[in-house]
Amino acid sequence: MAFVAAPSLPSTSSANDELASRPMIPRSPTLLEPPSRRHRRPHNPRILRLFRSLCRTFPVFSPRCTSKLPQPCRLPTISGSGGLGPTSLLYDVAGSARSRVTGTLYGHRRGRVSLCVQESPRCLPSVIVELALNTQVVMKDMGAGMVRIALECEKRAENGRRLMEEPLWTVFYNGKKSGYGVRREPAAEDLAVMELLRSVSMGAGVLPDGAVDAREGEMAYVRAFFEHVAASRDSETLYILSPSDSNGPELTIFFVRL
Repeated sequence: MAFVAAPSLPSTSSANDELASRPMIPRSPTLLEPPSRRHRRPHNPRILRLFRSLCRTFPVFSPRCTSKLPQPCRLPTISGSGGLGPTSLLYDVAGSARSRVTGTLYGHRRGRVSLCVQESPRCLPSVIVELALNTQVVMKDMGAGMVRIALECEKRAENGRRLMEEPLWTVFYNGKKSGYGVRREPAAEDLAVMELLRSVSMGAGVLPDGAVDAREGEMAYVRAFFEHVAASRDSETLYILSPSDSNGPELTIFFVRL
């Protein structure tokens, strides 16, 4: 997997018992900034839905010249046999809301990997989801080829909750069910990791010795800019393209509400 090289960080070479006995580096108050208001939920979504329904009642005119214009492209259908479990999704690229966010996969090598989504590397986390996936396995598979992660949740009664605010997910990793994912609030260790990576926009590596608790092994991370595509209220996608190769996404994360 090709990434822009991250700043060189020293690797851990001591024994685990020795690392566990070392105190964590004192951390000053966080310098991360809160996300801007443009990514927050509207104050009154009911009015917005009423306006959209009103716009749909207007007649749509199709000029003859549109038949000569190129049609918007569509991504291929991704069915359950392709790695998303029972789901079947079709994303219309032209009609989807797009934005660029910073995504980080990180975790202790012998622990679970977590996904952190930020508006920018210098912002506080917007979403943190802890996945039932081993960090070392995910990092190894990303270096070998394409990785697809699908997070599915059940559609419940209308509660005004955004898709990424759902608390519990079923995780499918490369087509196989792999337990569950839990959305949680940022802990002190999460903020310490994001603080250390403030100056890293894209890269992969291991955090410095003593920066975090190392009883579960080294803290590895992969960070990149993600294209955030909101196809509908119940389906969103995060995907990255290698800076040196445009053959297709190397990591794709689907959020689906069924």
